[in-house]
Amino acid sequence: MKAPSDCHSMQELRVQIDALDASIVAGLAARAGYIDRAIILKQAENLPARIEDRVEEVVDRVRAKAAAEGLDADLVEDLWRRLIEWSIAREELGLRRD
Repeated sequence: MKAPSDCHSMQELRVQIDALDASIVAGLAARAGYIDRAIILKQAENLPARIEDRVEEVVDRVRAKAAAEGLDADLVEDLWRRLIEWSIAREELGLRRD
């Protein structure tokens, strides 16, 4: 990937943004794979889909990372809480199936 400052036209910049978007989607797909594995492990360990302490631990971690990167921590928290809720719903559905 080029640094933003190395992009000298909107076309170059858009190519980089599109590549980054594809990488983010691939990362989310990989995360979903771990969520699917969590369903199996939580069944084996008799754990619920929602573990509130873990939710807050993840949110605290991404807020800190956002702040360290100079990104709006409130925005990142909002995005991650939505992602976490989606993940928990996916786990709950999987836990009900078995």
